Amino acid sequence: MKPLDPRLLGYARAARAFLAAGALIGLAQTACVLAFAWFLSRVIVRAIDGQGLSQLAPTIASLAAVVAARALLFWIAEVASTRGAARVKSQLRSRVLRAVVDLGPGWMARRNATSVATITGPGLDALDTYFSRYLPQLILTAIATPVIVLVIFLQDWPSALGVVLTLPIIPVFMILIGWATRAVQTKQWQLLTSLSTSFLDVVGGLATLTLFGRAERQAGRIRRVTEQYRVQTMTVLRVSFLSGFVLELVSSLAVAVVAVSVGIRLIDGSLGLSVGLFVLLLAPEAFLPLRQVGAQFHAAADGIAAADDVFDILDAAPTGPSQAPSTAHDGPVAAHAIDPGPTQPLVLSGFGVDYDGGPVIGPIDAEFAAGTVTAITGPSGVGKSTLVDALLGFVDHSGVAALGGRVIEPGETGLDWISWCGQRPGLLAGSVLENVTLGSRAPDRARAAHALAVAAADEIDLDRMLGVAGAGLSGGQAQRVSIARAVYRAGERRSSVLALDEPSSALDDETEARLVEGLRGLVESTGIAILIVTHREAVARAADGILSLEPAALAA
Repeated sequence: MKPLDPRLLGYARAARAFLAAGALIGLAQTACVLAFAWFLSRVIVRAIDGQGLSQLAPTIASLAAVVAARALLFWIAEVASTRGAARVKSQLRSRVLRAVVDLGPGWMARRNATSVATITGPGLDALDTYFSRYLPQLILTAIATPVIVLVIFLQDWPSALGVVLTLPIIPVFMILIGWATRAVQTKQWQLLTSLSTSFLDVVGGLATLTLFGRAERQAGRIRRVTEQYRVQTMTVLRVSFLSGFVLELVSSLAVAVVAVSVGIRLIDGSLGLSVGLFVLLLAPEAFLPLRQVGAQFHAAADGIAAADDVFDILDAAPTGPSQAPSTAHDGPVAAHAIDPGPTQPLVLSGFGVDYDGGPVIGPIDAEFAAGTVTAITGPSGVGKSTLVDALLGFVDHSGVAALGGRVIEPGETGLDWISWCGQRPGLLAGSVLENVTLGSRAPDRARAAHALAVAAADEIDLDRMLGVAGAGLSGGQAQRVSIARAVYRAGERRSSVLALDEPSSALDDETEARLVEGLRGLVESTGIAILIVTHREAVARAADGILSLEPAALAA
């Protein structure tokens, strides 16, 4: 990431106000630095000239006021940077979450979910130092350093020349040290991602690992990655401390060059004490902001590394940096969208999906009539679930899908026309009612109870509380609650199509028969078209039609 990546201004509008506030505060701080040096040099020179306390009182009071103002500005800068960082992080996190949704499960399937979660969580939190320390210091450097050098030049051009000649030494060392820091910081970030992924994998498969006696080996693996992360963290700290020492040494030597020059000219009388003292007080202030930028860069290195990954996700999303993130549907369907509602047939023409340049599905020509149940069958891996994903817009497809004679354009039409239940229940912590009515603007208890009945789950209490990932339900119960959620959505949003992916894979024959009966009743009462991806013969026999898929081809 650059010191100030332009993409930041596009993806987080709060960053613009943050930079503007930083510029104003930087100007005020620079004015205080100049005033402090001026009043302090006046007090010292006049005291040497023999003026009494009563004569120095106004100047001392002005000096005290400047000190108070400088402290107040420091506090304001802290508050502004902290609040600005929180707002920017919030906007970036919202954009990342929106981007993940827009990119869809197809994009997510090719990436490590833990890595994305690490970037969105602790990765963005690491930007705190970047916004609260590094950027304010960068802004102050851009303002204060040239202004102070100009003031020194107006007072004593030889001193200004010394500052200008020695000042570039600090950026050179900053660049050299920055390269080393970036390398070790990137490796540390990769190790943190690996550690998070390893831990989640172990937790997710703990039962299997224990059953086969492999838990201890995985624990050893986590210990090794943890040790590598500890060593790399200490390497980062070592580089940071050494870089701070180098920057302090270089800036001290640079100030010493100016001080020696001023001292020699004070001795030979070619420079007045007032000007010399003023220049000596300002010289360190010319180097200080630049030195602090280098120091804060190391503290913000974690956030900078994470920001690169954040921007990679946002750049890949359909919405660009200049566009505001889209919001969830919370009103009537747009005029250009396909109106949902049963009794509309879904027609596929030349519909296909390609992966890595090769065909996976199709081209398919098929019609799913309203008021019918169609079973989508075929061997494992043939693309049955991919067909549903393509209809949902999760993966790109070729050909045309039309609903009621109107072409479905991915990204232009809402998804109210289709309701879906995947192979994974995807339940959340909360009540069964909250899970069934997930996404509803006005949850309806009676409709939720009816949806459970359709899904052969009417014995499950709507008020029953579930744990994380639906803990508290059996696999079959969780599956049926998930089906009920799709049924509820179809009824609330008047969907024309209900797609179910292996809805009875965890059910016994009797419960499966009840589910099929409930779906048949739903078709008869609403006229909705139901698509069922299944391997179960009983479900296929109960369907009105069968769409049998073969690799990259359709077999009727």
